[in-house]
Amino acid sequence: MIKSMTGFGRAEFCDEKRKITVEVKSVNHRYLDVNIKMPKKIGFFETSIRGILKEYMQRGKVDLYITYEDYTEDNVSLKYNREMARSYLSYLNEMSDDFSLENDVRVSALSRYPEVFTLEEQEVDEEELWKELEGVVRRACEAFVKSRLTEGDNLKKDLLDKLEGMLKYVDDIEKRAPAIIEEYRKKMYDRVHDMLNDASIDESRILTEVTLYADRVCVDEEIVRLKSHIKGTEDTLLSGGSVGRKLDFIAQEMNREANTILSKSTDLSTSNVAIDLKTDIEKVREQIQNIE
Repeated sequence: MIKSMTGFGRAEFCDEKRKITVEVKSVNHRYLDVNIKMPKKIGFFETSIRGILKEYMQRGKVDLYITYEDYTEDNVSLKYNREMARSYLSYLNEMSDDFSLENDVRVSALSRYPEVFTLEEQEVDEEELWKELEGVVRRACEAFVKSRLTEGDNLKKDLLDKLEGMLKYVDDIEKRAPAIIEEYRKKMYDRVHDMLNDASIDESRILTEVTLYADRVCVDEEIVRLKSHIKGTEDTLLSGGSVGRKLDFIAQEMNREANTILSKSTDLSTSNVAIDLKTDIEKVREQIQNIE
């Protein structure tokens, strides 16, 4: 199936200990560009998370947001720094002796000095946390891929419709091509006839001129290649997978052939059809930019 590079997915895990929310969104990009925003507390899982993301996506500018809330009441502990308190008290005693002042420091005052008491977070069970985090990341990625597939299916239908219209333009150009040569032959004949005032006309000279003209305006090769590219695009779309780069290359080739037809055209109606064809090719190429 075809995947769009635009997508969004969200998943959440919540129990009595913690709440984890993961959101994934993306837009089109030439390569896979992943940006992860998450709390420092779980930052050591970033490499593993990137590994998971590569399982679900190959291209796109992807933003992953993780929010983490810890509900446990015993996740911090109070630590008494005895050495720090002893240093404070020692210096206070020195100050008392130096300035002949009464040392009136009390335990309650000393306890408020910086670093005497500190709060430390308890180590989390990394294995348990990763199991929960991995699960919610994968569920968010699955929802993300589902949205990409839905959008990709819409893109495929739209592109197939446009390709059908392009093929009609190519058929119109192909049908018109022989008539252009015949019109030119008749115009040449009439012009020479008028110039010679009904004198005998050298048919071989006119035939030579018409042949040279036909070579200059012939678009048979371009038509064959365009039909081949349109068929190749259809087959690629129907085969599915990560085909965005391949389709972009084919679209460039189609545009090149359409430009050549337009440059060779000396007929207004053919030029108009070629312009319409180029317009549709550009639309197709824009749509292809969103395919993974």
